[in-house]
Amino acid sequence: MILDRIALALTIIGALNWGSIGLFAFDFVAWIGGGQLALFSRIVYTLVALAGIWCISILFRPADEPLFSRD
Repeated sequence: MILDRIALALTIIGALNWGSIGLFAFDFVAWIGGGQLALFSRIVYTLVALAGIWCISILFRPADEPLFSRD
């Protein structure tokens, strides 16, 4: 499912951003977006949060259902 791939990509982006905050005290999204409170940054943060919530559904899918299909 294409939505699964998009959600996974956004979740990975969020994880890498949190890693850069934890390791280097550098918020990449805020740097690109013009600060943490800038509209662009807030949109990215919101999309990453929604993607993380969507990825929770992957955990509860039946084991016989493929995580990523080719459709």
